[in-house]
Amino acid sequence: MIAAMTGLTHSLAQFVHSPNFGALPQKAVEIAQSGFIDTIATMIAGRHEPVVAIVQRFVAARGATAADASLLGGTARAASADAALINATAGHALDFDDVAMGGHPSTVLVPTVLAESEALGLSGSHALNAYLVGYQVWSELFRREPDAYHLKGWHPTAVLGTIGAAAAAAHLRKLPVDQVQHALALAASFAAGLVANFGTMTKPLHAGRAAAAGIEAVRLAQAGLTASPDALEHHAGYLAALSPQGRADRQSPVQIDSGSLAILDTGLSIKKYPICYATHRVIDAVIDLATTHQLQAESVREVRAWIGAAQASMLRNHRPVTGLEAKFSLEFAVASSLVARSVGLAELTDNFVNREAVQQAMTRVTIHAVDGERCPHEPVFALHDRIEIELHDGRVLNSGNLRFARGNAMLPLKPADLRAKFLDCTREATDIDTLAVFDRLNQLRDLPQVSQLFRS
Repeated sequence: MIAAMTGLTHSLAQFVHSPNFGALPQKAVEIAQSGFIDTIATMIAGRHEPVVAIVQRFVAARGATAADASLLGGTARAASADAALINATAGHALDFDDVAMGGHPSTVLVPTVLAESEALGLSGSHALNAYLVGYQVWSELFRREPDAYHLKGWHPTAVLGTIGAAAAAAHLRKLPVDQVQHALALAASFAAGLVANFGTMTKPLHAGRAAAAGIEAVRLAQAGLTASPDALEHHAGYLAALSPQGRADRQSPVQIDSGSLAILDTGLSIKKYPICYATHRVIDAVIDLATTHQLQAESVREVRAWIGAAQASMLRNHRPVTGLEAKFSLEFAVASSLVARSVGLAELTDNFVNREAVQQAMTRVTIHAVDGERCPHEPVFALHDRIEIELHDGRVLNSGNLRFARGNAMLPLKPADLRAKFLDCTREATDIDTLAVFDRLNQLRDLPQVSQLFRS
């Protein structure tokens, strides 16, 4: 166990340098591999989104000549930080990537780890270890904040992901403890991302910037750039600055050992729908009730939804007119569930969002934000969601308490379902041998070099 005898920043730097995982439990490896599988799937699915093209043009205009890492599963290459920027943006572009610890860890950590592992010629086993290091550091920071970052306006994927990415990259590059400490402190100053930008192109860029900034912090620390030794725990430091109500735990010891891997407790929740995770319990319930009772959208007088206050804060778009806006709209999630009995990539388009039946159904959704007991597994969310569907014939259908969405770490997808999602996300990628990539990802621990992942 690592005790915080010299402060949080230093203790985390010691862990990153020497995590001493020992023999990794097979379950931890399987969960981490599922994060790689899901992120590669959503990255390939999102690679033609407009935000990705803009970021690629931005990178190209800088004229960098390094070609350390693969881009978007294809043959193109870029410098490690640029590859992480582009790949992470693509992985988050459809909001279809996995969820844990208040954000989307894999869409930041996987592109960071893949880019740096490829640049350094490292194996799949090294990549998995670095992912788990980044996940553990992310978890250690997340557990110290009792309040919801979203309610303050911070996007956890961006502000926690930057530190997690720096930890993973520093571990891969075997930085000495003092340089790791500087890298984490630098990353703390780089961390940013606003909930106000949800439903725009900037939201997926948060993930890209977190991944790139983590790598850049490590490179700058290697070059000799210094930072505060207590940047994370200082009264004017990272945790205090981000804390919604100033209640962050800046003092307690870091508690990390081989028997307390955070990923075994928290896991990864794999999304079934390419829309904000705050909607997923409601979507499951509406589709189930609509299917069971053979409902038509026009037979519904009103849908009443009770969700957590932080969830409601994220779902800011009440009358979306674009697919991007609809990703952060509970009204759309309900309307799509009623009209199409589905909330998939086909529905998250401008044309579908603007269908008259969808727009009409959205007007019949009422949201009640509940500031009550929070879910211990996902503290951003209420302990339960609940919906009522009132029909024109007077019947009221009640979902009861909705605890976990399908695909949640506590209600996980079966391996066959994860494979189906991967193949669905990559079905149009005719330039990639997606079945071979899927098989390699499932055997990532034994892959001699990460650079082999996308080779024909």
